[in-house]
Amino acid sequence: MSHLTRVVVGLSGGVDSAVTAHLLKQQGHEVIGIFMKNWEDDDDSEYCSSNVDFVDAAAVADVLGIEIEHVNFAADYKDRVFSEFVREYQAGRTPNPDILCNAEIKFKSFLDHAMRLGAEKIATGHYARVRLNATTGRHELLKGLDPSKDQSYFLHRLNQAQLSKTLFPVGELHKTEVRRIAEEIGLPNAKKKDSTGICFIGERPFREFLNRYISKEPGPIKDPSGRTIGRHVGLSFYTLGQRQGLGIGGIKAKGAEMKALQAQGLRGAGEHTPWFVARKDIPNNTLWVVQGHDHPWLLSPQLQATDVSWCSGQPPAPGAYAAKTRYRQADAACSYLPLPMVESQVGTELGFELNFAQDQWAVTPGQSAVLYDGEVCLGGGVIASRETART
Repeated sequence: MSHLTRVVVGLSGGVDSAVTAHLLKQQGHEVIGIFMKNWEDDDDSEYCSSNVDFVDAAAVADVLGIEIEHVNFAADYKDRVFSEFVREYQAGRTPNPDILCNAEIKFKSFLDHAMRLGAEKIATGHYARVRLNATTGRHELLKGLDPSKDQSYFLHRLNQAQLSKTLFPVGELHKTEVRRIAEEIGLPNAKKKDSTGICFIGERPFREFLNRYISKEPGPIKDPSGRTIGRHVGLSFYTLGQRQGLGIGGIKAKGAEMKALQAQGLRGAGEHTPWFVARKDIPNNTLWVVQGHDHPWLLSPQLQATDVSWCSGQPPAPGAYAAKTRYRQADAACSYLPLPMVESQVGTELGFELNFAQDQWAVTPGQSAVLYDGEVCLGGGVIASRETART
């Protein structure tokens, strides 16, 4: 930036946002910290770390010599993120609330609040980068330089206006360097463990949390031959590719079934071959499971997505790109085709189709398919349906 600005930083209590504030202050900007409280249903719970996080954020602000404000966005969150999250789970899909939280809270409610404080920019501790393309005049969302920490996947729903107001200083750094800076300047949270929980649930047992909000409807668990081999507690509580918590660990594949598994090249098919959730049959309330990580039902050469959002400012041209169908997945080569109509939960809407060079594992409706052109994140959509591998 050519001139010094007032920048409002989202201080979460973690090390990434703390170093973000430090780097901006070092560059001479006027920095104000804001701690966002997005969840308050069970503040006193052992799993809700909001109070501890605020104490950490305030300690960081003290060391850095900046103001910090505690702002409550819990009503917005419940309205715009959590209600959608519950709706999707109830419908048997697996949403990604962190993506929605970024688009609706961190870069909407928080951005609006920061602008009211006279900020010219906001900043967060995300591992991503923003670049102005001089040729097109558009802002580009780029992957973070640390490939093991890149968070562009979670940010793909940001629009051009949001990107134009946002700074991601740690996106230029590797995590080891961020920790080193934090220690060097004596930040109290330099060694604080990274948060891995969903943005509002924290580290609590997930099924126990969902239980409070989603009705249970138990039903049969079936294998590919149609045998009922167990009972599920409600389809909402399972996700495709899930291996733990199925309660059917001891069942063996027998006879023709074992031969079929072995014909697919599944080593050790039989009693020790793990079971995976492969399909959720909503109309019949049936959970279908398969044995073996590479069972054809778990592999998809193609997907269709709706609820499309292009952070690049416009849809890409049809052609060859790379995509992620889940965070922490390696980019997968694919061809992209825009579609005028895709069936979704709200009827038919604009969407796109991806055809992959190699079958993708456990492509999950409700998750996001995010498109990349090299290091540039173009945007993406919510997976509506998938084809399974041809057998």
